Amino acid sequence: MLFNTYKPWKFAFSQDTKNLNEIKPNSWALIGVPFDSTASYGSGSRFGPTTIREASYSFEKYNITFNKEMSTIFYDFGNVNTVHGNCKKTIATLEEVVNELINVNIKPIIIGGEHSISLAPIKALANKNKIENMTIIHLDAHMDMIDKYQGEKCSHATVMRRVHDLNPKEIIEIGIRSGSFEEKEFALKQDNIAIFTSKDTKEGFQAIEDKLNQIAKSEPIYLSIDIDVLDPSYVGEVGNPIPNGITPEILEKLLEILAKKNVIGFDLVELATNRLGDSSAVTAAKIIYDFLTLIG
Repeated sequence: MLFNTYKPWKFAFSQDTKNLNEIKPNSWALIGVPFDSTASYGSGSRFGPTTIREASYSFEKYNITFNKEMSTIFYDFGNVNTVHGNCKKTIATLEEVVNELINVNIKPIIIGGEHSISLAPIKALANKNKIENMTIIHLDAHMDMIDKYQGEKCSHATVMRRVHDLNPKEIIEIGIRSGSFEEKEFALKQDNIAIFTSKDTKEGFQAIEDKLNQIAKSEPIYLSIDIDVLDPSYVGEVGNPIPNGITPEILEKLLEILAKKNVIGFDLVELATNRLGDSSAVTAAKIIYDFLTLIG
């Protein structure tokens, strides 16, 4: 009798371990954050960690796109306990978890969940790497730079404003095609915010590549990907879909450039589907799979 089994609650190809003392230094760890309490349009991103993990089993260890077999050592520690309805407490809990990882030289990969959660790993990593030396690469359809949204400072729509409050070296936003006048005015007044629209990725990609290549190889980078940066024709199950997004091919090019840099943390957020096998979930899983392949 022959059985074929897999662990859909763990990302494919992740290593097995029961405690942090067994972890190899400078490896990576996945943490799921099933939280979507500030969702303002489409809810459901709390199911992202589950559907992304299950979808990861659709890939081979050999990544034909990059002609490379995944060799990165990484672990999947499951989901952090969230406090639904309380953004600040959830972020505080996640920050504590990421600090534990950093203390044993493990780099975080966060699977959302809504975009507000990105603040936690950035704050935790800033404590060790000095925020004034960090560059935040933010791939998104939205600027997420408003100070308050629906009366809240802790929100998926304010996350990059809260990150800017920390005073990073620079925030580079790519794929933007939605934002308020207030956000645009704020960004234009800052000397550490650079914005490239979705149109720029199609008509001026060289300028984006040049900007990223100006980042020194030793400089710490945090990469945050809101999956709605992709056009809805590729990923429709997101919290806030916006037409005229970037293509998966452009995203692959960006990952190839960034994988050669000093990426110290990464998150992928805003997938909003509870259906196993959803094509949007497969695309989200592939982004993580590609990242893990390229950094190995």
